[in-house]
Amino acid sequence: MKIIDARGLSCPEPVILTRQAMASGEASYQVIVDNNTSKENVTRYAHHQGYKVSISEQDGEYTLSISK
Repeated sequence: MKIIDARGLSCPEPVILTRQAMASGEASYQVIVDNNTSKENVTRYAHHQGYKVSISEQDGEYTLSISK
């Protein structure tokens, strides 16, 4: 599982990092973001790429678990 730490970044950077990670062809990823807009945009991108996304939130940070 590849972990992408996108905390402190504003869109579109978290989506770009996620797209670059997905190019490696792994089956699962974990993306950490710290704002709602990034959470929504990465989730939308992952769904469009055919991945499932589960989200957990703790202390204002979101962990998106993305898998095929």
